[in-house]
Amino acid sequence: MAGSCYVMDYRGRFHFAVPPAVLWSRIEQFDQFERWWGWLGSFQTDGEGLRAGSVLRGVVAPPLPYRMAVQVELTRCDPARRLDADVTGDLVGDAHLRLRPDGEGTVTDVEWSLEMLQRPMRWVARVGYPLLRWGHDRVVEATVGSFRSEVERFQVPPAP
Repeated sequence: MAGSCYVMDYRGRFHFAVPPAVLWSRIEQFDQFERWWGWLGSFQTDGEGLRAGSVLRGVVAPPLPYRMAVQVELTRCDPARRLDADVTGDLVGDAHLRLRPDGEGTVTDVEWSLEMLQRPMRWVARVGYPLLRWGHDRVVEATVGSFRSEVERFQVPPAP
């Protein structure tokens, strides 16, 4: 799968100014996902919190004229440390999140490899992969930036 113009491989590292447990608890606020991320719609989950076996469903609507229905099954969840998932639907592959303490904050490493299955998406990838890649990376940056603002907004400053 990797190396194909139909596959979006991504690796990123981000810092959040909150401890891993706080970050994890914010990620578990499924009822906020559509508010936080305008590109996500019709979001549903079959459970509460991040637990192996839970399934998350939604429609991804990037700034292009197509929509992708995805299902994310959580395969491993170690609270405040690790999350692994299998993705199916219009995108197929795997995704991983690692959290580790960094002083008063958290460093996160994210990684995914997702193959686009829709014919129109495959055509766009075939003729314009660099532009598609650039757009993907800008959406990731904006998503992380807005989530960081939400997560860090309610942090209480440490006592003197």
